[in-house]
Formats: sequence, structure tokens, C-alpha cells
Amino acid sequence: MKVKMLGVNSAFAVGTYNEDGSYNPKWQSNFLLEFQNGVFGRGKSILKNPYGTLRLLIDQGGDARHGLKFFNLTPSNVHINYFSHCHSDHVGGTECLGLSTFFNPFLNEFKKAGLENYDYNILNYLSQHGEVPNHWKPIALGESEVLKDVWKAFSPGLDTLQGVRRPTLQTYFDVINMDETEEDFWIEEEVDGVKRRWVFYTVESTHVVSGTKHMPSFGLFFQTEGKKLYFPTDTMLMMPPSMKHFYDEADFIYQDTETGFKSGVHSHIDDIKKVDPSIKKKLYLYHYNEEPEVEEGEFAGVLKRGEIHEY
Repeated sequence: MKVKMLGVNSAFAVGTYNEDGSYNPKWQSNFLLEFQNGVFGRGKSILKNPYGTLRLLIDQGGDARHGLKFFNLTPSNVHINYFSHCHSDHVGGTECLGLSTFFNPFLNEFKKAGLENYDYNILNYLSQHGEVPNHWKPIALGESEVLKDVWKAFSPGLDTLQGVRRPTLQTYFDVINMDETEEDFWIEEEVDGVKRRWVFYTVESTHVVSGTKHMPSFGLFFQTEGKKLYFPTDTMLMMPPSMKHFYDEADFIYQDTETGFKSGVHSHIDDIKKVDPSIKKKLYLYHYNEEPEVEEGEFAGVLKRGEIHEY
């Protein structure tokens, strides 16, 4: 598995100008996971096999397309789109993602072959069939309530579509609700003839409490033989008791890190510095406005845009 940092900054971070006048952008936090010769499945079923590199994007902030371009990729190169929660810096790229992949006739080999007799025009196909098969689409993955919120947020821009009577999220994506099954989700990769399977599942954390309303963010925990990775996504607190065992088990944790003033809805660097050193050594810090000031070796690292980790 490769973890590519498309962006590592907070929702409201803005870039700076270098001395030579060039612009240094600060892109919102999105992770791209790549699996060589990857296959995505659930239980005994294969759900996606691109016959090459399989890409899973953790969140689709408004800057995601720029982060992808940094790695010479586009939204059409992403096979699985995971949504952790419905804040703009995590879902703001959804409309771009949905429309750009829907109209791309060469999104995958199945779609390309299916549109060959329709002049590679999706509208010609829709005029006869009304909808497109799921295996032509990218996957939208997440908890059912999050995916409902995603559609609620973006339906004003996506619920009118040339050639489609009543578009839904399913029109653009193969929608998979992770909370509607007890079966394991997994991605199997093959590198140099050796196969390795990563099993992953969601972990709920509290992000925002507004009166009696609770907004969770659903992180992802990946595990394979000899390695465990935890992506908590946005968290109000640093390692609350309900999540401690995930921090204990993980080899590395990609930790939401607020700097500057305290908003009360993100784990702040001041609190992160107070945790046990054995946990701090596992933490990669990101989602910051200004880069946190830390001592050398205090944490696993402070993430930078364009950084790549390989496991």
C-alpha cells in the first residue's frame, strides 16, 4: 500500500507566496491509497477489479482535484471514494467528481467497450437504456447516514442531469453502505508475485456536538499481517477512552491536528503533546493551519503535501 498526501491542511488554510513570487498552496486534507494489482471486495464477493493499480481516496475536499493533479492524476483515476463526514473540506469535490466521471466515456474498460456502439457518447446510451451499469461507475463508500448527507448537500447541483429523469447519488456512483453488512471489507494487492490482503472497517468518533445533535466522523482502520494503520479523520478529542484501544493497536496513526486557536471540534496540538510518548511516536500530524512546532523525534512526523508512505 502507498499513502499519498494530496493535501495536509485545515479547511480554512490558505497558501503563501515565496520570495520569488511563486505561490505555495495549502490544500485541504485528502489521502490517496494505492494498491498494486489491487482488488476490492466484501466477504467472498469482488466489488471492483481495475486490473492494475486500485486507488481509494479518503475524502474529497474541494482541493482534491488539485492534489490529484500534483501526482498527474484526475478524479477519473480514483476507483473508490470514501466519505468520512459531510464537511466541505472532506466532501467539497463531490460535484466535480460525479460530473467529470459520469461524462468520461473512457473511465474504465467496461464503460469504453459499452459505449463503442454509441459513438462514446453517454447521452446516446441513456436515450436507449435510461441508466448506466454500476461497474461503469466509481464507488461511493461510507456509512449510510453520511452518504445520505452527501446527496442532501450536493443534490442541488447534481439532481438535474441531461438525459436522466430523476438523478440520485446512485446515478453517479456505485453506492456501498458499509453499515449494512456484517461481512469484512478488504483490498488485496499483489506485489512481486506476493499477495497481501488489507481488511478495513470504520471507527466512529465525535466531531461536533451542537445542542442535542451529534455529528460523527467515521475513520478507517486497516490491518494486514504485521501492520495496522489508523485514519481517525476529524476528531473532537485526542484519543478519548472509547478509541484508546485503536491507538494502542495501530502501528501508525494519521492524526487530525489543530493549530492556533482552539475550535473545540478538532484535537489540538497542545492536547496531542500531552499523550504518552509511546503513542506520540506513532502519530503523523496533519489537518493543521500553520505547521505545528514539535521537537525532533517527538512524533512519527509532520506530514507535507506530496509526501508518500509505503507499507
